[in-house]
Amino acid sequence: MPSLLGPFVRCRFSATLLVLWLGFAVFSCTGSEHATATLPAAFSDLLPHFLVEPEDEFIVKNKPVTLTCRSTPATQIYFKCNGEWVHQDDHLIERTVDPATALPIMQVKIDITRQQVEKIFGLDEYWCQCVAWSTTGTQKSQKAYIRIAYLRKNFEEEPQGKEVALDQEVLLRCHPPEGVPQAEVEWQRNEDVINPASDPNFFITTDHNLVIKKARLADTGNYTCVAKNIVARRKSTSATVLVYVDGGWSEWSKWSACGADCSMWRSRECTQPSPGTGGKDCQGLDLQSLNCTSEQCPQTVSGAEDVALYVGIVAVALCLTLLLIVVVLVYRRKKEDLDADVADSSILTTGFQPMGIKPSKPENSHLLTIQPDLTTTTTSYQGTLRSRHDATGKFSMSNGPLLDPLPNGSHTLHNGKLNSDPAEFVSRLSTQSYFKTLPRDVANTSYGTFNFLGGRLTIPNTGISLLIPPEAIPRGKIYEIYLTVQRKEDLRLPLAGCQTVLSPVVSCGPPGVVLSRPVILSMDHCSDACLDNWAVRLKKQNYEGTWEDVLLMGEELVSEPYYCQLEAETCRLFTEQLGTLALVGESLHMGAAKRLRLVLFSDAYCSTLEYNIRVYCMDDTQDVFKEVMQMERQLGGRLIDEPHVLLFKDSYHNLRLSIHDMPQAHWRSKLLAGYQEIPFYHIWNGSQRYLHCTFTLERLSLSTCELTCQLCVWQVEGEGQSFSLDFNIAKDTRAVDSEFLLMDSNATALAGPSAFQIPYLIRQKICSSLDAPCPNGADWRMLAQRLKLERHMSFFASKASPTSMILDLWEAQHFHSGNINQLATVMADIGKQEAMIFLVSDGEC
Repeated sequence: MPSLLGPFVRCRFSATLLVLWLGFAVFSCTGSEHATATLPAAFSDLLPHFLVEPEDEFIVKNKPVTLTCRSTPATQIYFKCNGEWVHQDDHLIERTVDPATALPIMQVKIDITRQQVEKIFGLDEYWCQCVAWSTTGTQKSQKAYIRIAYLRKNFEEEPQGKEVALDQEVLLRCHPPEGVPQAEVEWQRNEDVINPASDPNFFITTDHNLVIKKARLADTGNYTCVAKNIVARRKSTSATVLVYVDGGWSEWSKWSACGADCSMWRSRECTQPSPGTGGKDCQGLDLQSLNCTSEQCPQTVSGAEDVALYVGIVAVALCLTLLLIVVVLVYRRKKEDLDADVADSSILTTGFQPMGIKPSKPENSHLLTIQPDLTTTTTSYQGTLRSRHDATGKFSMSNGPLLDPLPNGSHTLHNGKLNSDPAEFVSRLSTQSYFKTLPRDVANTSYGTFNFLGGRLTIPNTGISLLIPPEAIPRGKIYEIYLTVQRKEDLRLPLAGCQTVLSPVVSCGPPGVVLSRPVILSMDHCSDACLDNWAVRLKKQNYEGTWEDVLLMGEELVSEPYYCQLEAETCRLFTEQLGTLALVGESLHMGAAKRLRLVLFSDAYCSTLEYNIRVYCMDDTQDVFKEVMQMERQLGGRLIDEPHVLLFKDSYHNLRLSIHDMPQAHWRSKLLAGYQEIPFYHIWNGSQRYLHCTFTLERLSLSTCELTCQLCVWQVEGEGQSFSLDFNIAKDTRAVDSEFLLMDSNATALAGPSAFQIPYLIRQKICSSLDAPCPNGADWRMLAQRLKLERHMSFFASKASPTSMILDLWEAQHFHSGNINQLATVMADIGKQEAMIFLVSDGEC
């Protein structure tokens, strides 16, 4: 160790005595950065003895690990990692004295980072050990191995479902995913952990397989293999174990007495055991007859008893005939009522006209066919926030207003659209105590006045809308409802650990209004939509301004006032309570990713040699993109390429941006480094709605207008995107096209039937037809399956009208692109075509 001991050896000969303490001297070295100590004579012949040695450690994500070494008596301690000495400045040294022995104790700590371990990854395992010196000699500690912890996503072998007989042994195999440290395995039945100590009928082998020694009926269920280590927790697909019971025959009963037909009987039952959970029925006869001997056969004659029997049979036949006639008459009356109702429904089909369409199948020939009613006039609606005092809740079925105008009505809806001034509404709303914190952002606020017929609010170009289904507002009530998107800078969500904001912060209200059924709030999210990677929570802000968790995605309870469907890019939230809401995700492992939208802008007009390209990195939600577009429009910027989407993983690695392949004869970059970098936490925490980097380029002549280059954006050790730019900076001097911001040209507020694709009366007929369970499954359950909504069966089943919940979700999903004829086709396939007629819009007529 000449390189390390040299300074200390020289120091002993040129040092100045400073202090004498506990019998040994402490010296200060001139020109040296560290102090050393000589041992007193009593301890000079002792070798160092380790009190604490470094132990194996695992690096989780990007958190460094600390190695500790403590020895006595020692003059120096240094760490050596993979054969190389750790720099003395990286050691944290602490000196104490053992009060019992008066021996000096030296403790040294060092930190090991992920980057250090990754440098030799694949070549050898990373190890460290410490070396302690005394005047007598040296001692080496044990080696401590530092490994990067991980747990892969896929199981090498997953359990398979089985059907087994009662008392049969069951073996479920599981080979957990590869991981460091090796994953521990536990088994669950119906989400409950299996503990072999409390139930000896279960046994878990050393290679993680589950053995059910004797299958019991109670062992029927869904079995899941769970693997976990310090990094993550993985669940296998569930394997269904069905324990069935084959039936057994009881003993034959005694022979019966000889009957009038000169035969006697005996029987046995399939009850020992009874067949269960799909088991086979008993084989053989369960009833046996035998002719009686002539001595046992009684002589019988026809008498009054036979006459009574025949009279009873005739009476029953007459009753059945009368019942059949009544059923036929009732059916015809109901069919006539259906025809009349549909013919009179034009007042409730604003924006739609019924028409006959020739069915594609002969069996659909009885579909209802009605000629278009081209005389139906447009309806209008007037109302205010206060309740109506009309106890009957009825309205006039005429070509006039749906509801009579209220006195001093402050807002009027024509054709179901809002005509009032949004700025006046926001200003008035903000004066109320609870709404003082709401932003006065007219461009991102929508409101309307609604009654029991429902309606829809939309914030254009944000992907945010609120569907108010029919009957959600109690009859006799009129509510003035608003919808607004908050800026994240205005409302700071509390985030911890690996949490990140996945959606815009949306407010709808007023809070506390009484709803008869859930409304549906639609908003974008920016997760990878894989619930295996995330724990997604719905947060709501209470009256005190505190954020509360009100829902954990994937573990919804049908009894809660919130339920969520997470689609690829959109979240549909059923809620019975209005308020301020947002989605927050917590990554379960480093595979979790957010979608970032990368957008490039430049100056629409450039008169200097310098030319700027701005690269925005934002959450992939429409509301943020709209905000950036509006800001660039004010700056006079222009969009120079189509936006790209990048998956940004929770790997703690930063985002880098670089520009390449510029024609050196005409352009040069003023960026001094090879790339620009945005820190990981700036993106993951979402504290800023959008981040951007600017590349400043310089053209060597004002006559140079053609620019070609490659602009790359990538996450370190992750995914990347590149933009191939080739354009003329002088040709297109237009700013951001205003039409781009008006893609969503629909009205921000629609009230009554015009807000829905399915007319009100037709909707009622569909619900009454499909809500009642049907033995062959041709009910609301089949509708959910055909619309690919079977995951939510339990939620739909918990509602008074499951069909109405399904139709609400269909309306929320297909407001812009839905085809009512496609829904009619689904209804016809189910076999309920009498509850649906084909509809087309006025334009199609």
